[in-house]
Amino acid sequence: MRKGALLVDLFCGAGGFALGFKKEGFNIALGLDNDRSAARTFISNFPGAITLVDDVRNVSCDDIRYMLGGRGVDVVIGSPPCEPFTGANPRRRRYPLDRLYKDPVGTLVLEFVRLTRCLNPKVFVMENVPAILDGELREALRREFLAAGYNVFFNILRAEDYGTPSRRVRVFISNIKFRPRRVRRIVKVWEAIGDLPMPSNDPVIPNHEPPPKLSAKKMKRVQRTRWRESLITYEGARGKQLPNLIRLHPYSIAPTVLGSSRFIHPFENRLLTVREQARLMGFPDTHVFLGGRDEQYNQVGEAVPPPLAKAIARDVVLTTGRG
Repeated sequence: MRKGALLVDLFCGAGGFALGFKKEGFNIALGLDNDRSAARTFISNFPGAITLVDDVRNVSCDDIRYMLGGRGVDVVIGSPPCEPFTGANPRRRRYPLDRLYKDPVGTLVLEFVRLTRCLNPKVFVMENVPAILDGELREALRREFLAAGYNVFFNILRAEDYGTPSRRVRVFISNIKFRPRRVRRIVKVWEAIGDLPMPSNDPVIPNHEPPPKLSAKKMKRVQRTRWRESLITYEGARGKQLPNLIRLHPYSIAPTVLGSSRFIHPFENRLLTVREQARLMGFPDTHVFLGGRDEQYNQVGEAVPPPLAKAIARDVVLTTGRG
């Protein structure tokens, strides 16, 4: 695939997925998201791209082609919302196919298929949680993409294998099979965040303002919390209790960073800043997050880690050839 190949990012969020592809020479032409704060972040970090703030259901391929001046699209990437599929959602529908065809948010995956079909890119990559393959969902997705003109591969990858300092298992559904080369050295928490200065209301490093304060009751418990222990739990699918407010072990990989997750600093009795969590996802400090504080945390936790995205982008180049 030629240098500067045209890329469209559906459900672009804060741009972690796009950032990895940009680092491999792709031209980030357009991003689409209905979250205004995330779209502001995308605009700020990809000023040369067109950013469309809208519900994907309102967008046609003709709209996208018009905005791109009639240019053909080489690559489509995107991360439809995972909430209908993830085991962390206590309201997840019981039957897997209902998550795709009856849950209004789950049907957004079909919107990705629709736009991929009519944009007809050489390569597409759709990211989601592995649970999107539960039960009959795998074959349903295979049929949907086949009807759109593509055979698919279900590439399950671990972010920590590609230089991300936190654990994250995700499936990347694509018309090509990925075999990205793993990094030899694992990046651990303290290596990722240990050189940051104390948080400040006027930070030199963006998004490193003091984090939200904990209640006096929680603060007492935090002081007794050891590495890898969690302060609270919350209910996931089927009543499973999931940990939150985990004190990070400095010399280990961080747990999965989620939009709802907050971590306790390894050595200080406070939450991590947005920038610290962004570093755990492999974002460079030059990638600035906009919006309210919770919105910034959400943008970080819902992103594709840029080191993983870069590894995938490199594999796309190697698989298709640099023409």
